[in-house]
Amino acid sequence: MADTKPASAGKFDDVHHPAYSMGAAAEILGVTPSFLRGLGEAGLLTPHRSGGGHRRYSRHQLELAGRARELVDEGMALAAACRVVRAEDQLDVARRRITQLEDAARKVAQPSAGDHAEPGVR
Repeated sequence: MADTKPASAGKFDDVHHPAYSMGAAAEILGVTPSFLRGLGEAGLLTPHRSGGGHRRYSRHQLELAGRARELVDEGMALAAACRVVRAEDQLDVARRRITQLEDAARKVAQPSAGDHAEPGVR
C-alpha cells in the first residue's frame, strides 16, 4: 500500500522546521518584531531566511524566545537573558544525550533472551 501522507507531514513533528513568520512568532509570544530581532542580534536566535529573505522561526526558537521574554520581564537585561537561555538549552541537549548514552549502555549490558546458554555449551 502506498504512503498517502504528504511529503511535508513530517515537518509538523519537527521542532526545528522554520514554520513561523516573524509576525506570527511575535504574535504567538506576545512580543514585538523588534524584540525578536534583538534576540537575533544578541546571538540567541538565527532565524531561517525564506527565498524572499523573510525571517522564519521554528517551534524550538519560539521556546527559547519565550524563555528569554520571561527573564526580561523579571528584570534581566536582554543580553544576560540570552546567555542564560543559551546555557539552559545547551544543558538540556547534554542531558538528553547522556540519557541516550545511558540507555544504549543498558541495552549492551543486558543479555538478550537467547544468550542464557549454560556455561561452556555452544
